[in-house]
Amino acid sequence: MPHDAPTTGGPARGAHPDVIHNIGYRPYEGARLGRAYARRSLFSQSLRGAYGLGRSARSKVLPMILFGVMCLPAAIVVAVAVSTKMHSLPMQYTRYALYVQAVIGLYLAAQAPQAVSRDLRFKTVPLYFSRPIERVDYVVAKFAAMASALFVLTAVPLVILYVGALLAKMDFADQTKGFAQGLVSVALLSLLFAGIGLVVAALTPRRGFGVAAVIAVLTISYGAVSTVQGIALTTDHTDVIPWLGLFSPITLVDGVQTAFLSATSTFPGGHGPGTAAGVVYLGVLLAVVAGCYALLMRRYRRAGL
Repeated sequence: MPHDAPTTGGPARGAHPDVIHNIGYRPYEGARLGRAYARRSLFSQSLRGAYGLGRSARSKVLPMILFGVMCLPAAIVVAVAVSTKMHSLPMQYTRYALYVQAVIGLYLAAQAPQAVSRDLRFKTVPLYFSRPIERVDYVVAKFAAMASALFVLTAVPLVILYVGALLAKMDFADQTKGFAQGLVSVALLSLLFAGIGLVVAALTPRRGFGVAAVIAVLTISYGAVSTVQGIALTTDHTDVIPWLGLFSPITLVDGVQTAFLSATSTFPGGHGPGTAAGVVYLGVLLAVVAGCYALLMRRYRRAGL
């Protein structure tokens, strides 16, 4: 007669008793880098991304082409100045960015949406706003990165002109003064354009819409102001020409450098603002930059965009 199966509740043969294993969980004891490090990292990555660095080869094509187009006229001017032994450059440092404003506009239209629209489209903003980074860190890093990218784009051609002028043995004091004035001019332009471009691009998560909107804002405002200024010149209302320049980003920069940086105005008939009107120009420019910053802070008020 077969034996009944054992009814004891002990562990089966070959089984091991329950054991608590120490798998080594320990609290993090390393350096906590904090908000400043996160802000610097976001700035550096955004700046690199503005030129396609660290991204695919396709992303590098357009910014590098535009950078080359920006530098090409300066290199040609230097070659002519050195070969013909000119005593001064054929253009002012402060006017270079005005001549190639279309290239600057294309660069801004391409890269401003790249800086902010992708984050909105793929809803990665809440990830940025998790600890330790906050809203102000995100806005400051993006604004500073876009302004720095524009400054590199506009300042490098001035460096080429300056080095070429020194190689041609032009007057050192005059060239240094003009070069410094040019750097101040493009710094103001970079801040202004970066603010406007980011505000417009942050309105939509669609990169294509952002590109078109930035181009429209820059092109329509400049075309409208230039047209009305031309009409004022032909109708002999030249006194209003300087004040019309307040309504376009590029003419706003033109007015500031005409009033304070010894630049020759590109306004119709050369009717640029004087010192008194230049104070208004500078105030409006700084107010627009501050307003763009405030609008970006308001745009990112909610983390769950």
